[in-house]
Amino acid sequence: MLINSAWAAASDTTTSTATATAGTTTPATAPATGEAFAMNMGMVAVMVVLFYLLLIRPQQKRFKEHSKMLSRLDKGTRIVTQGGLVGTIEKEVSEHELLVDFGNNIKITAMRSAIMGRYEDAIPKSKPANDDKTASAQDKAKK
Repeated sequence: MLINSAWAAASDTTTSTATATAGTTTPATAPATGEAFAMNMGMVAVMVVLFYLLLIRPQQKRFKEHSKMLSRLDKGTRIVTQGGLVGTIEKEVSEHELLVDFGNNIKITAMRSAIMGRYEDAIPKSKPANDDKTASAQDKAKK
């Protein structure tokens, strides 16, 4: 099935020394049209399932989580915009707009959709410094 018909026909001749030592081979036949169509549709179905599992489903999950986070925002919440600005929600102007205080009397009306997340969730979690290692390094430096 994977060997093309020209190769199969060439290997079928008995005058060749290579085929005489290798033995007789049967020529490959092309699959029936129905079988070829079923194999092609099977590959398309596998690709659709892979696209759904690897691309569409995770994106839908992230969208739902982001929508849930946006609906829970209220006055006093520290946020990070998509541009990286950090501010505090001063008030809700409308269903889709918020008044955000960025400090120094700078207040901007921002769309809810332009908010990337809460500030507490956006900052990376840092590991606590191991005081034993720093103390031993300081002791070695003193000696």
